[in-house]
Amino acid sequence: MNCMSDELFFDTNIIVYAYDSSEPVKQNVCVQFLTKVYEKGIAGVISNQVLGEVFKGLTENIEKPISIEDAKLIIENMVNSDRWLKINYDHETIKKAISIVKLTKVSFWDAVIAETMKENGIDKIITENEKDFQKIPGLKIINPFRQK
Repeated sequence: MNCMSDELFFDTNIIVYAYDSSEPVKQNVCVQFLTKVYEKGIAGVISNQVLGEVFKGLTENIEKPISIEDAKLIIENMVNSDRWLKINYDHETIKKAISIVKLTKVSFWDAVIAETMKENGIDKIITENEKDFQKIPGLKIINPFRQK
């Protein structure tokens, strides 16, 4: 699948922050980005991996976890929305991600995200995690919290 270059892959942290009331400044910024997806201002992209990580993050990894039912609704809204392009990976992606890990020493799951993006023609990622993603060639990183 070849995607248009104006599509923006959302890393887990951006989606989780949008629902994390313990981080109000980051929450506000991330809500604005998610709103732009739903209002057709941004072409949002997520992977099955990110959907799983979002569920875990919302129910276990934030200061004030939300209920499983609320997290399920958030995930279902994203899955059922035609505003989100959903992409996935396969066994070949895993092999390529391992090569990225070997070359760059980034986390395996970040390498899977990067390779999944590459295989789907997406080169822009919105994330707080510049440190790791900048080690992977070919990615354009947008950190919405970076001071300009």
